[in-house]
Amino acid sequence: MARAARDVAKEVKRLRAEIQAHNARYYVLDAPTIADAEYDALFRRLQALEEAHPAHRTADSPTQRVGAKPLEKFGTVRHRHPMLSLANVTTPEEMAEFDARARKFLGLARIEYVGEPKVDGVAVELVYERGRLTAASTRGDGTTGEDITQNVRTIRSVPLRLQDGGRVPKLLEVRGEVFLPIAAFRRLNREREEAGQAPFANPRNAAAGSLKQLDPGVTAARPLDLVCHGAGEVVGLEAKTHWDMLQAFARLGLKPVPKSRVLEKLEEVTLFFAALDGERDRLPYEVDGLVVKVNDFGLQRRLGEISRSPRWAVAYKFKPRQAVTRIERIVASVGRTGVLTPVAELEPVPVGGVTVRNASLHNMDEIARKDIRIGDHVLLERAGDVIPYVVKVLEEKRTGAEKRFRMPKHCPVCGAEVVRAEGEVAYRCVGLSCPAQLKQSVRFFAARGAMDVEGLGEKLVDQLVEQGLVKDLADLYRLEEEPLVALERMGKKSAANLTAQLERSKQTTLPRFLIALGIRQVGEATAKALAEHFGTLERTMNASEEELQEVRDVGPEVAASIRRFFAERQNRKVIQRLLDAGVKPAAVTRPKGPLVGKKFVLTGGLDSMTRPEAQRRIEALGGRLVASVSKETDYVVAGAEPGSKLAKAEKLGVAVLDEKKFLRLLGG
Repeated sequence: MARAARDVAKEVKRLRAEIQAHNARYYVLDAPTIADAEYDALFRRLQALEEAHPAHRTADSPTQRVGAKPLEKFGTVRHRHPMLSLANVTTPEEMAEFDARARKFLGLARIEYVGEPKVDGVAVELVYERGRLTAASTRGDGTTGEDITQNVRTIRSVPLRLQDGGRVPKLLEVRGEVFLPIAAFRRLNREREEAGQAPFANPRNAAAGSLKQLDPGVTAARPLDLVCHGAGEVVGLEAKTHWDMLQAFARLGLKPVPKSRVLEKLEEVTLFFAALDGERDRLPYEVDGLVVKVNDFGLQRRLGEISRSPRWAVAYKFKPRQAVTRIERIVASVGRTGVLTPVAELEPVPVGGVTVRNASLHNMDEIARKDIRIGDHVLLERAGDVIPYVVKVLEEKRTGAEKRFRMPKHCPVCGAEVVRAEGEVAYRCVGLSCPAQLKQSVRFFAARGAMDVEGLGEKLVDQLVEQGLVKDLADLYRLEEEPLVALERMGKKSAANLTAQLERSKQTTLPRFLIALGIRQVGEATAKALAEHFGTLERTMNASEEELQEVRDVGPEVAASIRRFFAERQNRKVIQRLLDAGVKPAAVTRPKGPLVGKKFVLTGGLDSMTRPEAQRRIEALGGRLVASVSKETDYVVAGAEPGSKLAKAEKLGVAVLDEKKFLRLLGG
């Protein structure tokens, strides 16, 4: 037994070291050495061992990046050394003055600098004690910051344990910048707008908002990154220059600021600044200047600081890319999920080398907050390749002829009703066959868990819609092999397979059909509850809001969404066309049996059946399988090597069944 425990401990240690090394290669060095599938297999193996042997689970394990409960509020952290802000220069003359002052103070003819791209993010401090991440905090007022340890632990480029063999420093306070890459920022804003949430103004705001989440799980869902550019207190690490410190960061598994370089004199600073300014639009992250630091730590100490800024460093800022223009019109643009976004059509204006004609106004709340009107003169900003946005209205230029914009009541593309759900920012078109969102609707309709049509991938859907073969969902069931064969990458066999898949999908269940329709806020659980409650599609479609609220877990907001969807004439027409094409969602009988209303949680493996089989047998008797243990759970079924759910069940006093008792409850 002792030997088995030692073997587990040895395997856990090996897996952690291997995963941490691969994390560093992927997130820090951008040079992965294994495929994603191989990495996932290693990670799942470690998860399984820690689940089966909770005593071996530690805070610095790669599996524990999102293991903390939501906070009620952030605590505070006092920095051992103040986190100073940098003075700014904006012209070659000001940069030369900084260099001249430093050389005069030191009595030197020339100073060696390090130049670092000034990544536009949120300044943070990470504390490593004996190689393990123990704390992380914001800059705050420079002396005291907020404790964001749980959230920083979710950032993949932040090592939970430093590398470099056993030669890690006793104490290392790392200063760095948390940022959101531009591509991730744009994706996040799209998702927020589609979810009816206010978008972030720029990547820096998005990074700051992500770090200030009380729930680390929200932070973990956003692909934040971190680059390191300095240190506070250091014990057990020798470095005579700033460049030495950056090299030490890389050895320890930390990511230094990319593209940093040693600059031997002022002329090299000027050349690097110009090169970086010319490249900034092609960088995957926001950069707003060049940080120039005296390289030698001894010289840094001699120069010291003034007020809240060091004498040995300066931020050489790029020119802001802003322009003033006039809003000629505001139009509602319909996105792929049906969200209507107000877009300003502008008098064309050059900003940062690009002529800008349009700018997203995001949503009506943003328009109201900035009081944006048709005819207004506005200050426009474009940062990197991020879509231009309106910074503010120039109210002093108003003439009185400006007009307020109102969102249309009907979709400008298909004419269906436009609605704004209570508590949401977004306005949405509820039309099932709206051309603006048809591709998305078809992909969702055919997806696994919905109608489950294999072979109907994204590129094929694009071709079907763009060539007019599919104008609404029902057209899928009228596709013939001959026109399909003419499509790109579609031979006779592929066309035959697709039509066979479509024919097979006609025989479906009512829950799957309801999911496939893409009704807002109707997922798997709600679709199943609706089907069980009403039994047939007709009864579900004709139910009133009051009747819908009688369904398990359906509240007023979800009921209103379902009712609006089925009240739209366009949607009912498409559903009838689907039924006429032969789609038959099977009626559902209400579950009966001794387990009606009972909630089960499974943990560990069962000898007599797989987990899906166990779920089917529970549901056949009227019970429900839920993911986590709570006071509302009726039974926890504990199989071989149960995980932490068993301990939680015992703590809450939930009934625990071993496999024999579980089988008896099921009836043998």
